[in-house]
Amino acid sequence: MGGVAGMRGRQTVRGMIQSLAVILVAAGVMYYFIPHDEDANPVQVKDYRVELLTAQRAAPYPVLAPEGLGGDWKATVVSYNREQGDTWRLGFLDPDTQYVALYQSTSEPKKFVPDVTQRAKDSGKTQTVAGQVWQRWEGPHYDALVRTDGEATTVVTGTASFERLAEMAGSLRAGKAA
Repeated sequence: MGGVAGMRGRQTVRGMIQSLAVILVAAGVMYYFIPHDEDANPVQVKDYRVELLTAQRAAPYPVLAPEGLGGDWKATVVSYNREQGDTWRLGFLDPDTQYVALYQSTSEPKKFVPDVTQRAKDSGKTQTVAGQVWQRWEGPHYDALVRTDGEATTVVTGTASFERLAEMAGSLRAGKAA
């Protein structure tokens, strides 16, 4: 009798292990095929029109903002800081979810540009975008397009490709928000 009970116990344990394996496989398949949000904090899209109008009134230079970019460009960061060189900042996620930021400031370019580009350096190359010549800066984290007009330096920088940076630079206009 003891032999039959022992055999039945092993079969029960084996059956439980097999059932557990089937459940785990089913759970894995469900996890794979059911959509789920990888990012617990979805991107907060900003309407920057009020900040843009404020910056345009306060800044001693023509404040730029993009016009005509598609709806797949999402504004995520906006600020204007008078105390730090009248710095205007507008950050976006591009259609490839890469970061692209516009900065303008009257701060000293030799310090300002490396700061906002996370230590990018002037490559010595230029790129013409919409008839304007921009300096190409390259860095370990961000690349950038940079130009100085009068007292203000404009920087288009981020993790995006130079093609996307140029798309942003080419859309920049002084005036009201898009």
